[in-house]
Amino acid sequence: MSTYAEAIVQVRDLLAQAQAAGEPEPTAMTLATVDANGRVSARIVLLKQVDERGFAFYTNYDSAKASQLAARQNAALCILWKTLRDKVQVRVEGVVEKTSVVESDHYFASRDRASQIGAWASLQSQTLNDRPELDARIVEYERKFAGVPVPRPPHWGGYRLLPDMIEFWFGQRARLHDRVCYELLDGQWSKRLLYP
Repeated sequence: MSTYAEAIVQVRDLLAQAQAAGEPEPTAMTLATVDANGRVSARIVLLKQVDERGFAFYTNYDSAKASQLAARQNAALCILWKTLRDKVQVRVEGVVEKTSVVESDHYFASRDRASQIGAWASLQSQTLNDRPELDARIVEYERKFAGVPVPRPPHWGGYRLLPDMIEFWFGQRARLHDRVCYELLDGQWSKRLLYP
């Protein structure tokens, strides 16, 4: 198994352990992005797939995060599982690319209908005058798609973070944590321990 594959297998194993342990939101992760002026922004998104290709999440392509990702493809993810051992954290850094149309269509079709309607109704990150305005948009799209499957909006889809660094942080007593860092350097993945 390659060094990179080892890291991905470990992420998947830890995610499965967090799900089995009853972690309240095991796929929640912080996504940090940078805008064209270098201002950093962070928010929680949900991890929808992790494999050798990277870490996938979905959003509105007209959102603030999408605008930042268009300006600078660099991003970072951080996942914290409080129910595992003495807490486990996974940090990931790299660049993002959009998922394929087929992948975005497939994931959108798996969402519940209310979330599908919401993807059409929400002008994500834009100014909302009041809640009734959003409610009216929801009603509008419920009528538009009444009795038919809701198609994926053209402004909605996925991103995949292609990692060049994955760090595992395993909580230990006295804050002397175990840290293992996988890095892509000069086209090769390496693995090293870090001081806590």
